[in-house]
Amino acid sequence: MAVQSITYGTKTTLTISLASIATSSGFTAGAESNQIDNSSTLFDDIIIQGLVTVGTTPTTATNILVYVWGSDTSLGTTALDVLDGTDSAETITSAGVRNGMLSLAAVLDVDSNTSNRGYYVKAFGVAQFFGGVLPKFCGIFVAHNTAVNLNATGGNHVFTYTGITYTVA
Repeated sequence: MAVQSITYGTKTTLTISLASIATSSGFTAGAESNQIDNSSTLFDDIIIQGLVTVGTTPTTATNILVYVWGSDTSLGTTALDVLDGTDSAETITSAGVRNGMLSLAAVLDVDSNTSNRGYYVKAFGVAQFFGGVLPKFCGIFVAHNTAVNLNATGGNHVFTYTGITYTVA
């Protein structure tokens, strides 16, 4: 009888500069991460988790949204709208363009106007957003509508990823 096992890769920091990212009422302005290149590691899935810290006196009942993108081509070669696979602040053309190329992976509810409060992003698998198959390249885009810039200290925002491989023996 075959038994499936899971092997975890090394936990790696995902580069995304969220310090002082401005609010975006339509969630089209935010920050993109560096792309994760799975073309040689060939992970079956990638688990992403993180922490985003709000700025000074955010508005309650607002959100921080984490989107995931995937591509069979490096975004350094063929961009998805303004996303080019490099850590940078970006403004996507429209909500319609965003929704066509990104999948909403996490919604963080900002439920307090407490300054500099961290909101954790629970671990999620990327493959689920692509029919269970991990793309060759993927990354995240983070936007918020808290009415203030995110916390200005880069180290107060952290995203990591861990590749996983399934083996049947």
